Amino acid sequence: MTHSTTSRFASTVQPVLFIPHGAGPCFFMDWNPADAWEGMAAYLKGIAASLPARPRAIVMVSAHWQTAGFSVTTGDQPDLIFDYFGFPEHTYELTYPAPGAPALAERIVSLLAEARLPGARDAQRGFDHGTFIPLKLMFPEADIPVVQLSLRENLDPAAHLAAGKALSVLRAEGVLIVGSGMSFHNMSGYGNPKFTPLSEVFDDWLSRAVEASPEQRRALLSDWSHAPHAYQCHPPGHEEHLMPLMVAAGAAGESAGRKVYSEQVLKTRLSAFRFD
Repeated sequence: MTHSTTSRFASTVQPVLFIPHGAGPCFFMDWNPADAWEGMAAYLKGIAASLPARPRAIVMVSAHWQTAGFSVTTGDQPDLIFDYFGFPEHTYELTYPAPGAPALAERIVSLLAEARLPGARDAQRGFDHGTFIPLKLMFPEADIPVVQLSLRENLDPAAHLAAGKALSVLRAEGVLIVGSGMSFHNMSGYGNPKFTPLSEVFDDWLSRAVEASPEQRRALLSDWSHAPHAYQCHPPGHEEHLMPLMVAAGAAGESAGRKVYSEQVLKTRLSAFRFD
């Protein structure tokens, strides 16, 4: 990244987002009930207009890519990975031809290394549905370069907070950092009214953690498993849909966090958060 490129975007600091990406290709198919995902879709479609400027590039941290250490897509034109099963045929024909950003990917690897978090390069990896499905709603023109960052498969919250902190400098360079997961993710809980009050209590705790002072926020999120109903909302060993929030909160630095979308979907409370 050249000095002139950095200077060009230095005056616009992008926020950091944690977004829900829905269920598979849910926004592009019929669902029962028919309006189940309309509110979430409207939130995602409104993100671009809420930003201070058009992003120079996007770093997506998806729940659906886990590697031993952090890994980064370095290809210049990543394919799509249709990593969902049993959905209508047309949902496997969706497209999102956004370019990659190899130079930005290399910068991410360097920033992680400086933070003693070794990052691998993956030139073959494509964009999974946690990346391309929400981006089709957020930036449908697919003309903003995208780099995807993996989660670390041990799902250690402190490591993901640290990775986000390492990347926080990118915000002032016009890069939008997005954690893509779900604030509630227990497959047996969706559609089950027994999980409604549990998800509401956990969401209230999570919202207060995000909105706490930066120092307290980091402490609370590092210890999220002690939140009320934590493992009923994110079963042990399957916390991957919450980890993108840790990266987002780490990248937030001293920025304030707030809940910007919240809705009961399939009888569970789902929320999105923004840091700026």
